[in-house]
Amino acid sequence: MPAPGVCMNIISQRHRKDGCGTPNNPEKFLNQDYKQLREFCLIKGVRYIDDMFPPDSRSIGQGILSPSDMGQVKWLRPMKIVPNAAFVVDGVSRFDFGQGLVGNCWFLASIGSLTFQTNILNQVVPLEQTFDDDYCGLFHFRFWRFGRWIDVVIDDKLPTINGRLIFVRSKDPTEFWPALMEKAYAKVCGSYADMNAGTPAEALVDFTGGVHMYVQLTNPPADLWELMCRAGRTKSLMSCGTPQGKTAQNTVLPNGLVQGHAYTVTGVRQMNSRGETVQLVRLWNPWGKREWNGDWSDESPLWKTVSTKEREKCLSIRDDGEFWMTLKDFCRNYSDLDICASNPDFLEEGSACNWKTSFYEGRWVAGTTAGGCMNNLESFWTNPQYRVQVEKLNSKCAEKQGEKNMLVSLMQKPDKRNRRLVQNLHIGFSIFEVIGENKAHRGKFPAHFFGRNKPVAQSKTFLNAREVMEFVALKPGEYLIVPSTFHPNETASFILTIISKVETHVHESSGVYPQESMETKKLKPGKDNKDEEKKISLFRQFSDKYEEVDAEKLQLILNDRILKGDLKSGGFSTDACRSMVALMDTSVTGKLNSEEFVRLWKKVVKYKEIFYKCDVSQTGTLSLKELRNAIIAAGRGISDDILNVIALRYGASSGHITLENFISLILRFDCMAQIYKQLSNGNIMSLREVEWMYISMYT
Repeated sequence: MPAPGVCMNIISQRHRKDGCGTPNNPEKFLNQDYKQLREFCLIKGVRYIDDMFPPDSRSIGQGILSPSDMGQVKWLRPMKIVPNAAFVVDGVSRFDFGQGLVGNCWFLASIGSLTFQTNILNQVVPLEQTFDDDYCGLFHFRFWRFGRWIDVVIDDKLPTINGRLIFVRSKDPTEFWPALMEKAYAKVCGSYADMNAGTPAEALVDFTGGVHMYVQLTNPPADLWELMCRAGRTKSLMSCGTPQGKTAQNTVLPNGLVQGHAYTVTGVRQMNSRGETVQLVRLWNPWGKREWNGDWSDESPLWKTVSTKEREKCLSIRDDGEFWMTLKDFCRNYSDLDICASNPDFLEEGSACNWKTSFYEGRWVAGTTAGGCMNNLESFWTNPQYRVQVEKLNSKCAEKQGEKNMLVSLMQKPDKRNRRLVQNLHIGFSIFEVIGENKAHRGKFPAHFFGRNKPVAQSKTFLNAREVMEFVALKPGEYLIVPSTFHPNETASFILTIISKVETHVHESSGVYPQESMETKKLKPGKDNKDEEKKISLFRQFSDKYEEVDAEKLQLILNDRILKGDLKSGGFSTDACRSMVALMDTSVTGKLNSEEFVRLWKKVVKYKEIFYKCDVSQTGTLSLKELRNAIIAAGRGISDDILNVIALRYGASSGHITLENFISLILRFDCMAQIYKQLSNGNIMSLREVEWMYISMYT
């Protein structure tokens, strides 16, 4: 039985702090250990079959093969397809492979970029793998996925029809690294069908885990050529795409280009032609054929206008999918360019600054931390907030630095395993300067801060893309970054990445803290004694001969006497009352004595008063926004993470909290905080297994 998600989240966070999820220590995808599985197969003398991505129709997925074709699919190991199978033949090249039936040109175009950068390729594709000694049908690949590197294990059974691979296939039929890499990525996506349609940026980032910049070619920056040249010199990966046509089909245009198709940028070069300088871009079609036939194409007479040396070095007249065109034609015929690298050096060449990267994971939850964009000022403040301290540049770095000093990226992280089920929301972020008296503020900034302060930088627009980013200039000082969805009450996880050439200190500013804890307020003297006598008198009407009440009796007292007329959803359940007894039971008898009962009664009355005070909508329930205020009124600070899990655990399907559930949750919140305070050193709590089970099974 797998551990609950909250446990796995804690484990994952601890692993990251310990260095797990880095390139040198990737996480084991689906908890599959390549070394252990390989050792097991070699000892047992068996060929590996992956039960987490089985060789059957489930791994192919729906919609890319007809029922008749699906019935003909046979999963074969490479050595059953050809007798002399090899992982790599004569090195790795973009000309090794061509696209199959699945529409994943975006993925293959990115592999084409990957083949140029040996250091990145070796990180993703462990090239020491072979079909020779110690072969057991087991292979592995590494990808960056949403903040962490993962190691993905697969078997080498590949889908074929009539002995031919139906997806990516190599030009050399004995070479299988492209087909196996595609299978590993299909496993990460959920199936081969889940790889259908996408953008090169997605795969480029998953190959590098690095810095990604998106350039819109319909309105290119003035320094586009310089940017592409820097990207080439710094060994960055570059891919681009043509605009989609009237249909979703990949229509081949008269100029040889394919509509709605991804290409790899394989080079940039400046040449002299007829006394003028020409800026040329080299591109590659992952189909391995179909090339541009305009100016500077393979058969273009313009090649006769350059030197013999340039022509021999650059021109290759064959239908291999690779061709040249001018930068102007590139911008005219392509819609976007993606540049991705392991480090940000391509952003600014020659800088003496050391770029620093930091990641922060967060979540928008409808009703609690999903406040929408600034069109919704009343709820915008509930979004996650990150405070950033930007330091001054050192003198050596400051001399050569450009105007922009920070790249901010916001990436939404899917909750679904299958890529095709992911619904990208419109996302963006705003950056505010924190000055004056606001610097002393602790916790989340309230709504009035955003009403009085305008963003000093923000993403240009809210996009329904996996990632949005902005390269910004921030002077030394303190800032607040607020990532958000465009519409409020949309639930999703995200990763905020801050890449800065200056020293920055970032922390999440998610907590909201009470100005004055109600626990510390002194009760007014006077009628307390009479009230207590009434409480004890009622208690004795229900208590047993030992003057104790159990959960069933407590249920009667709460539902029929103390809170009669206040309960909207049937009152407290027996199980809820058992939980209350356990939380208030100091003698561990499963019952409450008169002192414990009176203490509980006082808490219930206090929580009821808070509930009605915070129910400003007067619905008899608390919205999740009102819940935050109620918890603060009860004297407890609360972070976004805790508020989100409370909403999931105690909220109704409508997202609202009844009085019964509010009393149950705030009582547990209070008591568990007291337990931690008693058993911890203020920072860490250490328990033996028997102690942990003792507390968790009773309270």
